[in-house]
Amino acid sequence: MAPAPVPRRRVLSWALWDWGSAAFNAVITTFVFTVWLTSSAFVDPAVVAAADGAPDGSAAAQALDDAIALHSEWLGWGIGLAGVVIALLAPVAGSRSDDSGHRKRWLGVHTGVVVLVSAAMFLVRPAADALTANLLAGIALLAVGNVFFELAAVNYNATLTQVSTPRNVGRVSGFGWGMGYIGGIVLLALLFVGFIAPEVGWFGVTSADGLNIRAAVLTAAVWFGVFAVPVLVAVPEAPPSAARARDSFWQAYRRLFSDIAGLWRTARHTLRFLIASAVFRDGLAGVFTFGAVIASGTFGFSTDQVLIFAIAANLVAGLSTITSGWFDDRFGPKAVIVAALVGLLISGTAIFGLHAGGKTVFWVLGLMLSAFVGPAQTASRTMLARVIPPGRESEIFGLYATTGRAASFIAPVAFSAFIAFGGAQYWGIVGIMLVLALGLALLLPVRLARTS
Repeated sequence: MAPAPVPRRRVLSWALWDWGSAAFNAVITTFVFTVWLTSSAFVDPAVVAAADGAPDGSAAAQALDDAIALHSEWLGWGIGLAGVVIALLAPVAGSRSDDSGHRKRWLGVHTGVVVLVSAAMFLVRPAADALTANLLAGIALLAVGNVFFELAAVNYNATLTQVSTPRNVGRVSGFGWGMGYIGGIVLLALLFVGFIAPEVGWFGVTSADGLNIRAAVLTAAVWFGVFAVPVLVAVPEAPPSAARARDSFWQAYRRLFSDIAGLWRTARHTLRFLIASAVFRDGLAGVFTFGAVIASGTFGFSTDQVLIFAIAANLVAGLSTITSGWFDDRFGPKAVIVAALVGLLISGTAIFGLHAGGKTVFWVLGLMLSAFVGPAQTASRTMLARVIPPGRESEIFGLYATTGRAASFIAPVAFSAFIAFGGAQYWGIVGIMLVLALGLALLLPVRLARTS
């Protein structure tokens, strides 16, 4: 007997969390807050003044570059430490929420913490008398926000099986992921027009004291908070696991290792998929993380042009991701992932080979890259969702988050290593493409059987 269809209102309410989460992904961690933290805004004003108008390579210009590089390094350490915490907590937190039947409760708690931490970023100011303290406070808030966002995502991903059936899980997942991209477009456009671009923005906000950025971050916090509510209201709480009693925290860790060993014995391809997806998902993250860097450094995009391209890339990614859900349900998620990774390899290699062609090359091929990233991401989520035993969704998605974090260093290291090898920024593209190729090679032998 086929499962009863899920009401569309429930699906839309679920997808609005993805729409709202763009506030954290696009505004805080990618295009606005982190860029601001690693800008000259948090450098000693005397160093900035000395470098103003100084020729490239001069001592003054080098001092400014060194300060910004040091701040970027601190940011990297902060995000890296958050990744370690996530890797340690995600699977156990997911398992305990499954066992207790409090999946939705923990989704609400973790999302609420992210909203509060995001709002607290408004208090970070480039005050001349406390630049370092404020910078470190911003990095600390960002790290804490990352931890709780990933924990919320574990429970959110697990609710996918509550708003879909085996026949439409691909379309529902693609719809949610696509909503995230489109939500990012809408919010970035509003913030760009309202606060970031104009000299005097909405409510009289200016760039003095970083108020335009701080107002953008506060708006992002409110945005996420508002759009996180519908899933908590419309999607029912998952029942507690009937087969597994709730463990203490340390007992959950012991069971985690036992479960991994059990996956190796009884569901080896699921474990192999977790490893393969960790590698290619890191490559996908590298495409977006370093795409703006390459656009600016290799193809000469200005700051405004980078943001405009980001909006266009999110639009393309959102539409392609929503469309890919139909192919997921029709041909299976693995076929979608393989096709997307092949498309990424072709597009990325073309960007490397045609890097001297200017901005037009990046606009065309960069948007092609964007069209393949979303389908690979959402199909990876549905491929796992199709094979998870009922009642273990949060636990397995916790492992999904953990393996992803464990591999999160690969793309950055490959990017930097190939720049050092080739002596130019565009060589970093080769590093990212090799990560994607490795993920594809690990994925091809994987065979997963549906649980339903």
